[in-house]
Amino acid sequence: MGQNIYLSNYELKDAISTYFEKLNIKKEFEELNTEDCNGRVTCEPIYSLISSPFYNCSAMDGIALKAESTIGASEKHHIELKEDKDYIVVDTGDPIPKEYDCVVMVEDLIRTGDKSVKIYKSAVSWQNIRPLGEDIVQNSLIIPSNHKIRPVDIGAMLAGGVNKVKVYKKPVVGIIPTGTELVDPGSELKIGDIIDFNSRVFAAQVEDFGGKAKRYPIVKDDYNLIKNTVLTAVEECDIVLINAGSSAGREDFTSEVINEVGQVFIHGVAIKPGKPVIMGQVQQKPVIGIPGYPVSAYFVMENIVKNLVEKYIALGQKPLKVEKAILSRRVMSSLKYHEFVRMKLGYVGDKLIATPLSRGAGATMSLVRADGILEVDQSIEGIEAGEKIDVKLLKDKDDIKNTIVCIGSHDPIIDVLADLIHVREKGYFLSSAHVGSMGGIMSLIKGETHLAPIHLLDMETGEYNISYIKKYLSNKNIKLIKCVKRIQGLMVQKGNPLGISSMEDIVKKKLKFVNRQRGAGTRLLFDYNLKKLNIKEEEIQGYEREEFTHLSVAAAVASGDADCGLGVYSAAKLMNLDFIPICNEEYDLAIPEEYLELDIIKELLQVIKSEEFLKEIDKLGGYDYSDIGTVI
Repeated sequence: MGQNIYLSNYELKDAISTYFEKLNIKKEFEELNTEDCNGRVTCEPIYSLISSPFYNCSAMDGIALKAESTIGASEKHHIELKEDKDYIVVDTGDPIPKEYDCVVMVEDLIRTGDKSVKIYKSAVSWQNIRPLGEDIVQNSLIIPSNHKIRPVDIGAMLAGGVNKVKVYKKPVVGIIPTGTELVDPGSELKIGDIIDFNSRVFAAQVEDFGGKAKRYPIVKDDYNLIKNTVLTAVEECDIVLINAGSSAGREDFTSEVINEVGQVFIHGVAIKPGKPVIMGQVQQKPVIGIPGYPVSAYFVMENIVKNLVEKYIALGQKPLKVEKAILSRRVMSSLKYHEFVRMKLGYVGDKLIATPLSRGAGATMSLVRADGILEVDQSIEGIEAGEKIDVKLLKDKDDIKNTIVCIGSHDPIIDVLADLIHVREKGYFLSSAHVGSMGGIMSLIKGETHLAPIHLLDMETGEYNISYIKKYLSNKNIKLIKCVKRIQGLMVQKGNPLGISSMEDIVKKKLKFVNRQRGAGTRLLFDYNLKKLNIKEEEIQGYEREEFTHLSVAAAVASGDADCGLGVYSAAKLMNLDFIPICNEEYDLAIPEEYLELDIIKELLQVIKSEEFLKEIDKLGGYDYSDIGTVI
């Protein structure tokens, strides 16, 4: 046979785009046990089925008791307590009976007998107790769709009661090494032999890319042998790679074989090394001819085959890097340890902002949410907010640049929004930190967020959000994107066994209340209603107990740790609670005008107005989105 000629000289991006447009790639999924899903890619969002921990437990070794029994204890006035009368002994992780509300750690006890201790300082309610849902709250998003599952994700899913996961099937990639000169590793070598290591490298790369490699025996440079092996591989695999024979030599048969049994779309790409690559299709399956030179083969694998495999599983593996970032909040450390602090990252303007995540040893979700790691050396006591730090990236820098930083008030629709943005093919992410509406305002002031979800009630006018923007952000050009009107009310246990009908009942019936954190819009709403009803904070049992999300409040009520809490209807519905409406409020997005021109923000505005998003929030219930997307 005569020498071949190259049919094309595409630029790499154009070649990939042209080739993929001609392919009809069909993604398939399978359901696996959660513990078997490491490295697999989710094809739907994974929500927790239970809270973790799913009961209140001790965070320390010590004694569980009632905080009120410690009132007045001091260094000069020790209080003696009796076991089984005043306290019980607990170890870390032990459940806390409902009659006790705090734990005093063993280091703070003076042993006076086998069944008695003295304490020398007062305890406070919920001290040293890990509340139900501290790490993971039932019905909260653990990982989104199209997410490559890591070991920490498996832990979080299992802790959240998720034992089965739907993932994309790995494409089976057939690898055919060709060449009369090739021999297997370990063979006795003679002059002219070449060890076939390429096919082994390909197999390892395919596994790294997320596929399943199937390596065929070496095929000699014989046209019919190659053709028959290709036809066999096409029957057995999703993708076929033919190594060597893609150039223009007398025994380079790959292009002719593919053309006879299928179709060659591209033969030759303007890259060096790697130019002779062939991209074709046989029986509706991709077949790629890869040059025999190892360096050429490597670049083809990394730039073309990797992209192809990722099309089947919707995600690829990203390298890690170290970047300079600005620390948004002070990080304290001790001189005892070299610490690893999990960080949330995002570019706001040209600044990479690093926000520390929860540092608790039981906070599994801080690993799931982390975009990077800050290592604090043993010789450093702390790092101040605003300082530049080195962050080890757990996420690709481009992904971080494509991340919308969202700091402010929590609502379950933010989880839905994060998933829908991530599912779209533009590769965008939404990173949210639930610090309350005023926390969001502060982040806008410091230029540390793209947007802040807020629902701030002006106690004088009854207006939402606008007066706060005028008061705190008068020197910035802020646009208010209307989002949803939602119902706030009292979440109570199913069937409302205590007959709660109004906020006055919290005091009248001496109910246990669970509050939101200071600065949260829901906390301000609660205070506003207390003022209207002439109720003082100290009259509310549990006023000082704080949770950071509506779902956390709902979980506390559902577990019986609290009789009621103020929150949104959707959270009550997710936790199967009864709901007593109090008022409607406006939950909006405050965004600096300069960011409205960013592609990631334009995408967000498209998503919040999309039919898909509106259907999802209809499922949650309790929302009016008639003005959604309107810019003020």
